[in-house]
Amino acid sequence: MKIAAYQFAVSSDIRKNMTTIESAVREAKSRGVELLVFPECALTGYPPRDVASSKDVDRSAVKEACKAFSKLSDETGVAFIVGLIEEDHGRIYNRASCFIPGKKRVNYDKRALWGWDRDNFAMGEKDGIFTYKGVKIGLRICFEVRFPEYFRELYRRKTDLDIVLFYDVTDADDPDRYYMISGHLQTRAVENVCPILSANTIAPNQTAPTVLFGKSGQKLVEAERGREGLIEYDLPKTEDNFGEKGRREISDLLV
Repeated sequence: MKIAAYQFAVSSDIRKNMTTIESAVREAKSRGVELLVFPECALTGYPPRDVASSKDVDRSAVKEACKAFSKLSDETGVAFIVGLIEEDHGRIYNRASCFIPGKKRVNYDKRALWGWDRDNFAMGEKDGIFTYKGVKIGLRICFEVRFPEYFRELYRRKTDLDIVLFYDVTDADDPDRYYMISGHLQTRAVENVCPILSANTIAPNQTAPTVLFGKSGQKLVEAERGREGLIEYDLPKTEDNFGEKGRREISDLLV
């Protein structure tokens, strides 16, 4: 499957974010991409950095954008995952929504809530696992990368690809944090013998990567830090090598 991620400067302007997302989806289609990933809160902005609180997000604008995204997915044949803030049955979630051609969208709501997340969102209850074109995919959001348990959950379900949406930035440049979170992603890939793809916003200072790691931690493609753009990779299903078989066998004993 040809997969991709797009990083850009997420803002509070839903219309502006929507235009960027639509343009990126069309660019991805022109490159033969089948699945495209955007950052956490890519549509709405993240509170309180872009919008004062989750309650201040324009719910009607989000609803209309989601309708447009469903049509765009059907039109282009590209599945894409967008981070957004959405109210559902009276509760507001930090959500990753996957728009799939010809199908109902799949939602995953962030569960690891701390600080600003806890102030603004309800805790999710879904496992974030779905299948697209025969590939079993697991979704996670930002802070969840810090906890191996969220990814062991995916390992037990035998996901083929794990995806993490980030909104991770700082006011002052912090390259050490960037490389630390990159290390978290690489470790999650290695310990679960599963490729992992991430997408992050870029401004003011990007502190988590937009990157794809292979199932033995090899960096397959990475976006330039702080620069808007698309990364893509044609990811094949491969047989486990000697080391991967060993990690999987021992993991099966532990989980």
